[in-house]
Amino acid sequence: MDRRLFLKAAAAAGASALARYPLAQAALPKMKITRIRAYAPLSPNPLFNQADTVVTIETDAGITGIGEGGFTDTIRQCAGRLIGQDPQHIERLWQDMQRSFFYPPGREKTHAQGALDLALWDIRGKALNLPVHQILGGMTRNYCECYNTGGAVPGITPGMPLKERAAATVAAGFRAFRMGAADTPANTTFNTRVKVNELYEQCVQAREGVGKNGDFCIDFHQRFDLSDAVRGCNLIEPLAPLFVEDPVRAEAFNDDLPKLRKMVKVPVAAGEEWGNRWDFNKLVEDHDIDWVRATLPNVGGITEMMKIAAICETHFVGIIPHFTGPIATAALVNSLGTFSGPLLMEYGFSGRSIPHLPVFVDYKDGKLWPNDRPGLGVQLDLTKLNPLLEVTKYDTNRAQTYFRPDGSITNW
Repeated sequence: MDRRLFLKAAAAAGASALARYPLAQAALPKMKITRIRAYAPLSPNPLFNQADTVVTIETDAGITGIGEGGFTDTIRQCAGRLIGQDPQHIERLWQDMQRSFFYPPGREKTHAQGALDLALWDIRGKALNLPVHQILGGMTRNYCECYNTGGAVPGITPGMPLKERAAATVAAGFRAFRMGAADTPANTTFNTRVKVNELYEQCVQAREGVGKNGDFCIDFHQRFDLSDAVRGCNLIEPLAPLFVEDPVRAEAFNDDLPKLRKMVKVPVAAGEEWGNRWDFNKLVEDHDIDWVRATLPNVGGITEMMKIAAICETHFVGIIPHFTGPIATAALVNSLGTFSGPLLMEYGFSGRSIPHLPVFVDYKDGKLWPNDRPGLGVQLDLTKLNPLLEVTKYDTNRAQTYFRPDGSITNW
C-alpha cells in the first residue's frame, strides 16, 4: 500500500475509535468520591450473603457507579473509607477496606465490600466509555453458557415430570439441567440414607431427559455426611453428571473434600458459601475440586474475582459462579467472560422483570451475551427503590492502616 494512503487510513481508524470511546486513549479524569448511598429493592432478599441491596457511589465528576450487596451495617464502615478518595485506584481502595480495621472482614462484610467494588468498576467503565469486560482484556467467549435456577423455562409447566423438565430445559438452550438432591421442604425430616436412594432414581430420569450427550448437574446442598456423600456420588457415577455441587458441609471443606476426592470420580463443584482466594487456593492447587463456585459480590467484588480466576487458570479448574442479584450477574458476565477456562453461569432471572433495573443483562435462549454498554451495563430506576443509607464523611474511627516505605498498604 502507498505510504500516504496507509497513514491516512490509520488516522481515520484512530479517529473512529476515539469517536466511539472518547476517553479510551486519555487519562482517567481526576475524581473524588462524594457520597455513597444504599437502597432496598421493592421486594428485597432478606438473606445476608445474598442481599440485593443496591449501592451507588457518586463522584464530583458527575459519574455514578452502581453495585449490589451487603446490608447497612456492613456497608457503612467500608463506605466510610471511600469518601474523598479517587475511585480510579480500585486495588488500593480494596486493600484499604479489607485491612483498615482491627479484625479482618468476615464473609458478611466482604459481601458489602464487594458491592462497593462493583460500583468502582462501574465508574471506571463509564469514565472510559467502555464496558468492564473490555477494560479487563476483552471477552474470551462469544457468550456465557448457563443453567437455570428458579427462572421460567419455556415448555415447563407445574407438576411436569422430572424427565420432561430436563428435556425442556436443554431444548430451551441451557447448557445443563440443574436439580437438587432429593429436594425436601424446609423444617421437615431429612433421612439421608433414604434420600441417597431417591437421588439416584431422580438422576436416572435427568439423564434420560437430557439424552446421551446432554448435561445435568445435581446439588447435594451440603445435606449429607461424608459417608453418604461418597455413596451418593458413587451411585450416580455411571450416569455421568456434569458435576456434583457441595457434597459435604462448607465448614469441613478443607478436611472432607480432599478425602472425598480420593473416593469418588464424579466432578465436584464447591464454594458458593465461601469468601476469597485464600479459601479456594489449596483445594484448587490440589485438584480436590473441579469447579469453583465463587461469586459476586461475595468474594469481595471483581478485584478479588479476577485473582481467583487466575488461580483457577493456573491449575485448569473451571468456574461456576453462584449467583445472588441481577447487578452482580451483569458483573459476572463482564468479569468472568474474560476468563479463558471452563465457565458455566447459574441464571435465575429468565421470565422475570426487575422493577428497578430496566436494563441489566442481555439474556437469550439460555445464554448470557456481552454488550457494549459502559461500565457494568446496567440502568437504574431509583423511583423503584427505598433509601436505606447515606455516607458522606470519611471514616477514621479506629482505622489502623499501615504503609510500606513506597506507600503501599501493609498489615505490619
